Amino acid sequence: MPKIDKSRIMILATNGFEQSELEVPLKKLAEAGATVDVVSLKDGEITGWEKKDWGSAVKVDRTLADVRVEDYDALVLPGGQMNPDLLRVEKDAVTFVRSFNDTGKPLAAICHAPWLLIEADLVRGLKATSYGSIKTDMINAGAKWEDSQTVRDGNIITARKPDDLDAFVAEIIKAVEGEAAQKHAA
Repeated sequence: MPKIDKSRIMILATNGFEQSELEVPLKKLAEAGATVDVVSLKDGEITGWEKKDWGSAVKVDRTLADVRVEDYDALVLPGGQMNPDLLRVEKDAVTFVRSFNDTGKPLAAICHAPWLLIEADLVRGLKATSYGSIKTDMINAGAKWEDSQTVRDGNIITARKPDDLDAFVAEIIKAVEGEAAQKHAA
């Protein structure tokens, strides 16, 4: 059993998130024992995108204005085309992602979510992956892009697409376990 039961993980998303890329980490990280908060720009619910149409709504636990970087042990950024595109133009969201990265705690982005990493200027020199259609964006921003299920470089974990969710979540759990072990040893 993973040792992340005392961990608190934030999933940052807004409308248009890829349904599975929010719901699978939410479920599996909670099953592994973590407290997982869905954080968005506004209270209420956000609606996902599933295949070719709107998906299901997910309850927002907290707003971005009400959270602090130090409240969380890991940050997960689900993809979808709309969600990260809407978030990367929100100064507070980009600042939060950059500030979270500064802590060295696990920061995980899948599919199109690395757009947020690009906007926060976090991919320069980073080994990473993403959805294939933003490969050029990643390379132009300085990433050492590779076509792998999941890539971890330091504290940043990236994955390509929904088919990679099992490997993505496993890598997040492994990284959070490592953080928990370091915290416990200190």
